[in-house]
Amino acid sequence: MITREQIHELAQFEDPAGCALSYYFQPSAPSNKAHKGEAILTKDLAREALHRLEDQRSDKCPSAREDLDRIVRLSQEMRGNGSHAKAVFACGAQNFWREYDLPAHLSGTQIQVNRHFHLKPLAQILGAFPRLGIVLVDRHRARLFDLRLGELTEREGFFHPLSRRGRGDGFAGYDGGHAERRVADEVLHHFKAVAEVLKSSLEKHVFEKWILGCQDTHWSQFEPQLHPEVSQKLLGRFSSDVAHVSNDIVRSRAEQIFADWQDLRCNDAVRETLSQAHANGRGVTGLRRVLRSLEMGEVQTLLIGDHYVAQAVECTGCGHLDAHLVSSCPICDRETREVVDVAEAILPRVIHQDIELFYVKDNPELDGVGNIAALLRFRSEGNNVRPIDEGADRRSLGRQPGLVGRYRGLATG
Repeated sequence: MITREQIHELAQFEDPAGCALSYYFQPSAPSNKAHKGEAILTKDLAREALHRLEDQRSDKCPSAREDLDRIVRLSQEMRGNGSHAKAVFACGAQNFWREYDLPAHLSGTQIQVNRHFHLKPLAQILGAFPRLGIVLVDRHRARLFDLRLGELTEREGFFHPLSRRGRGDGFAGYDGGHAERRVADEVLHHFKAVAEVLKSSLEKHVFEKWILGCQDTHWSQFEPQLHPEVSQKLLGRFSSDVAHVSNDIVRSRAEQIFADWQDLRCNDAVRETLSQAHANGRGVTGLRRVLRSLEMGEVQTLLIGDHYVAQAVECTGCGHLDAHLVSSCPICDRETREVVDVAEAILPRVIHQDIELFYVKDNPELDGVGNIAALLRFRSEGNNVRPIDEGADRRSLGRQPGLVGRYRGLATG
């Protein structure tokens, strides 16, 4: 399971020679019993990547050739692995090799070689499967799970046996009433104990959001015990029998609740961002203004069309990204180099700043403002600019607005 620290390591990596290799393996249904199709595809992709390197560099990047050979051998070992995808990030010149198992939800198998690692597929996967806590609770049991990257792990459980009532209710039913009150108190203390564990887990960043499984009759008793911050992180709940529900059902129900919440959150983010931008408030649209806000550390949520493509230039000295295709950096006057896909180039900065990222599907409103926008944490005085002609901005960049896949988001903070 990939961690936040490992994601930051990948985002910060750079190889000046352009030999940072990214391999994403998406298992597919085998066409024969030998499961050779995936290995053959990887071998073909590796050959194409090597040819591109040879065309671009006279030294042929020998370390990349060794990395590609190693990846081909690895793909032969993964035959028939239909349950997990895999990502490999390698740079032999810097003795760098990282492997991560992922849910089998990638768009396809691919190999990229560049100065930075290709992180967009990873960003989409991480957005679809953030760190979730799942809690199953009834009157005297509780089970706590972690759901990360499609893997469900039971973390801990509680069992508080309730007091047993005697055979009779005693004089005038007094003993029976006393026993019922004692049981009710025990149930209340159990719910309070579970609520306290949730509060502690949230404070320790064990989970970012959580989902509850319980019977409706228990929810009315459990809800008042939750701390307000814990309640705010609750994405939804489903009906569940704590003792007998299977892990597959828990995972399936939780992922469906999260997918519904993620779609709603994305729609709300688009609506709020564009409303703030139109009011010249905490919203900006268009590549030029988004890049400026990223550099100033203002961005809270970034919205990008999934097939969005735009050119830019990057300073070889300070790393400044500029939507204007200038030959020298306006900040430090160093030489710039072309960036073919600026949406990929900004990902390291997005990850480093813990910015919420959504890849948005088929949204006419976002497409109408250039298919890229940002909701800001704050708006600095220097960024309080007048609206610009987004159509002119689009034509000057030669951008191709895209239609995209399903909503996905990167929620790292």
